[in-house]
Amino acid sequence: MLGRKNKKITEYQNALIEQHVAEVENMYRKMRTWRHDYHNHMQVLAAYLEAGEVAKARAFLDEINDTLVKVDTVIKTGNTMVDAILNSKISLMNTKAIRVDATARVPAALAVADVDLCVMIGNLLDNAMEACEALPEEGRFVRIYISVKGTHLYMSFTNAAGKKQTKIGNIFASTKGADHGFGLSRVDALVAQYGGYLTRASEDGGYTTEVILPLG
Repeated sequence: MLGRKNKKITEYQNALIEQHVAEVENMYRKMRTWRHDYHNHMQVLAAYLEAGEVAKARAFLDEINDTLVKVDTVIKTGNTMVDAILNSKISLMNTKAIRVDATARVPAALAVADVDLCVMIGNLLDNAMEACEALPEEGRFVRIYISVKGTHLYMSFTNAAGKKQTKIGNIFASTKGADHGFGLSRVDALVAQYGGYLTRASEDGGYTTEVILPLG
């Protein structure tokens, strides 16, 4: 029974990641198309300006700007799978009035399976979003930092939080019920599986999770 449940969870996560990847790749295709049409856009603008039709030129510029906003991604890390999960989560956080500061550089090829890395990032950001949603909008924030440090991939996730939490084992106590820790336990298991290292720190006003994973 447990094996069947784990299989279903894995299949669901794989399907979700594949959907995110398809969305990001579609964005990239749209951006390449727009760049290809760049010269045509410039010719149209030049024609409007030469004819003295400034209002039409301004309207055309607004149209181009709207198109760029729709096709551009929030962040590009260098790894398509990570782009997919980060852009998906950041887009969702924007709808929840959560301020996001994200810096991420990730190698295209890693020792950690792309799906497992995205499961880690996804669960940690889901947890950060939930914590922020319990706070007034003006106090919500999430900071994301991912980079290569020597022979390791370093990830840090900090979110706004209320009072300092009590730690039980390697996970802080939650008021959201026993099931809430499932995602975080899965992160712990994956980090251990790849010989990585994870720390959590809770202070008044903030909560940080740091993950270090070997590159090879």
